Amino acid sequence: MGMARPLLHFPNDGLSALIAPLRHTRALQRTRRTWRLGPLAFAYAAALADVVAILLAAVVTVALHGLMTVGAVTGLSTGLSVGLVVAVLVTLVGVHNRGYAQQSYLSLSGQVSRAFGLWNSASLAALALGVATRAASDFPRAGLAVFYVLGFAFLVGARRGVVHGVATLRERGLASPRRAAVVGFEQDINELQPAGAVGDDGAEFVCTFALREAEAFFADDLLLAVAAIRLHRPDDVFVALPWSRSDLIESSLAALMELPVEVHLGLGGSLRLHETAAIAHVGAVSGLTVTRPPLGVLQQIEKRVFDILVSGLALVLLSPALAIVALLIRLDSPGPVLFRQKRYGVNQEPFRIYKFRTMRTMDDGAIVKQATRADARITGIGAHLRRLSIDELPQLINVLIGEMSIVGPRPHALAHDQLYVDKLARYARRHNVKPGITGWAQVHGHRGEIADDSAMLARLEHDLYYIDSWSLWLDIKIVWWTIFSRKAHTNAY
Repeated sequence: MGMARPLLHFPNDGLSALIAPLRHTRALQRTRRTWRLGPLAFAYAAALADVVAILLAAVVTVALHGLMTVGAVTGLSTGLSVGLVVAVLVTLVGVHNRGYAQQSYLSLSGQVSRAFGLWNSASLAALALGVATRAASDFPRAGLAVFYVLGFAFLVGARRGVVHGVATLRERGLASPRRAAVVGFEQDINELQPAGAVGDDGAEFVCTFALREAEAFFADDLLLAVAAIRLHRPDDVFVALPWSRSDLIESSLAALMELPVEVHLGLGGSLRLHETAAIAHVGAVSGLTVTRPPLGVLQQIEKRVFDILVSGLALVLLSPALAIVALLIRLDSPGPVLFRQKRYGVNQEPFRIYKFRTMRTMDDGAIVKQATRADARITGIGAHLRRLSIDELPQLINVLIGEMSIVGPRPHALAHDQLYVDKLARYARRHNVKPGITGWAQVHGHRGEIADDSAMLARLEHDLYYIDSWSLWLDIKIVWWTIFSRKAHTNAY
C-alpha cells in the first residue's frame, strides 16, 4: 500500500455519506434508547421471560390438578414455590451455557433444541433436589408429567416470543442492530471480514477506514479515521492491526478512547478461527482464551446422567438377548465370547473396549487390519452380529463405568489413531470428548472400512460438528436414528 491514499469506505458513496449521520443523530439516539440495552440487560429480559413461562406452567399444573380432583383451584402457593425453584435452576444453567446472549435470539432456528437441553438439565437437577430435601412433597405427583410437558412447551413459547419481539421491533424501526466500524491495515481488515450489511449476526458495519502502513502517514490517517467514526456514531470499533505492532495498536487505542464507543482488537488471521476467544484471568495471570473444553460442567453432568440411565436400562432389558448371543458365539467357533482391544478415550487416555467376538483373530498391536467386505476372518455368527451392530452392545459396560458415552466419535484402534493424527489436522480433537457406541458420523453412513484419507476426513468433519454442536436433544436424535434409520447400518460388515 505504501504511498497510497487511505481507503475510506461507507455503505453509500459521496458526500451524503458524511452528512447523513448528522441529519439522523436524534433518530439514532432514540433507537439506541430502545435497543442498546446492552448484553446484560438483554440477558436479564430473556431470563425473565423464561422465569415467567415456568412459573405460569407450574401454576397451571396445580390449578388443573385441583379442578380435576376437588373441583376447585388449590395449591397455587405450592406451584409458585416449585416453579420458582425450577426457574432459578433453568436460568442458572442458561447463564452457565451463555444461552441468554443476544445472538441466541436472532433466529427461530435451534430454539426448540436449546430449550430441550436446558429444560432437561434443570428438571433433572430439580428432581434430585426435591428427592434429597423433600421440598416438593406438597406438589401433586400426578402433576409432575404435566408440569414437565407444560414447562417445556411454555419455555419454547417464551423463547420464540422473544425472537418474534426482537424481529418486530426491527421491522417497525423501533430497534436496530449494533453499528460497528473497522479501522486498520487493508490486509488485516480483509482477514477480519466484517459483513457489509445487516444479517443474522445482528450487526451493521457502517464505516471501514484503511490506514496506510507508512509511518509518515499513519498519524494523519488515524486522525481522519477518528473523525469519520465520530460522525457515524457506531457502537463498536474494531482495530484491525497486526498484534505484533504493539506501538501502532497503542496509538490507535489512545485515539479511539476519545470516542464513546466499545473498542475491540480484531481477531484476524489464524485467531479468526477461534470465535469463542475471550480474556481470561487465572490468578494474577491474564491471557486470551482461544479454546475451551467442548462441554461445561453442567453439560458433562447432563450427558453422564443420560449415559448411566440409557446404558443401565439397556443392560437390564437386553441381558437375556446378550446371554443368547454369547452362547451362539461359543457354539460357532473356538475362542472367548468378548473381544477386548485397546482404544483411546477422552484426553487420549487408553482403555479396553468390549465387543462380541466376530472374528477368528484378536488383533491388538502396532498393525491392525481393518475388516473388509467378505473378510475371511469373520465367523459365521459374526457376520450377522456385525451387520446388525449387535457386536457393539457390550460397550454398554464401557459406558456404565465411564470410559465411553452412548453417543460420541467412534474410537479407532490405536494403530489407526496414530496414523491419522499426523495426516489430518484437528484429528486429535476427537479425543476432547468420550468416544461413543454410535455417533453423528455413523448415522450419516460414515462407518466401516476406511478406503482412503477422504473417507476418514468425512468422518472427522462429522465428529467435529458433533463436538461443537452438542446438546442432549442431539444425542437423543442420534440414538433414535441409530435404531431406526437404515443409513446408520450402511457399510456394516
